[in-house]
Amino acid sequence: MDDRAELEALVAGVKGHLARARANGALRVPKAVAPPPAPRASLPLADVRAELGECTRCKLHGTRTHIVFGVGNPSAELVFIGEAPGANEDLQGEPFVGDAGQLLDRMILAMGYQRDQVYIANIIKCRPPGNRNPEPDEIEACEPFLKKQLAALAPRVIVALGKFAAQWLTGRPDAAISALRGRWHTYEGIQVMPTYHPAYLLRTPSAKRVVWEDLQQVMAELRGKVSPDAAAAD
Repeated sequence: MDDRAELEALVAGVKGHLARARANGALRVPKAVAPPPAPRASLPLADVRAELGECTRCKLHGTRTHIVFGVGNPSAELVFIGEAPGANEDLQGEPFVGDAGQLLDRMILAMGYQRDQVYIANIIKCRPPGNRNPEPDEIEACEPFLKKQLAALAPRVIVALGKFAAQWLTGRPDAAISALRGRWHTYEGIQVMPTYHPAYLLRTPSAKRVVWEDLQQVMAELRGKVSPDAAAAD
C-alpha cells in the first residue's frame, strides 16, 4: 500500500469511528460558549471633568462662582470627601482651601502624606447658598460624577469628613456622626472611614484626639494591617 492509499484508509477509519461514536451517544459536540463581556472601563479623571462641563444639571449653577471638581493625585489610594464647597472654595475652585482646609492639610501630613499625594473632593461640586445643606435633587444630579471620579481614582480608602458626607456615603441619613465615626463602612465597594469635619475641630479642639484615632485606623488599613481595636465593618 502506497502512502496516499494508507492515508486515505486512515481517514476513512477515523470517520467510521466518529460515526459509530455519534450513533451510540458517546460523542457530544459542546455548544460554543460566548466569552464573558469585558468589564466596563472607567473614564479617566480628565474625561469625567470634561463630561461634567459647565454643569447646569441643578439649580446651584445659578449661584456658584466656580465648579469645585476636586484636586490631587489621580492615582491616589486615599480620598477625602467633604460635604460641599464653602465660600473660599467657590471663589478659588478648589476644595478645602480655608481655615478648615489648612487643618486638613496638617491632618494629611500627620498621616505621612502630602496634599498632592491624596485626592480631595466633596459630595456636591457647587456651593449651596449660605452654606446650607445640599438638597436631594442637587445630590442626585451630582452623585453620578462622584461615582465616576471614584471609579477613575480606584482608591483603597475614603475618609468621609463630617456628618453630611458620612451619612450619605454610609447610606444612613439619620445617623449621628458620633455613631458613624471610628467604624468601617463601604461605598461603591471602597472602604469608608467617617470622622469629624475639620471645621468642627476648629470649634471643638477636644475632638482632635478621636479624629486621630480614626485616621490611625485608616493608616493601618493602607499598610495592610487592620488595627485590633478597629470596630467590625458593617
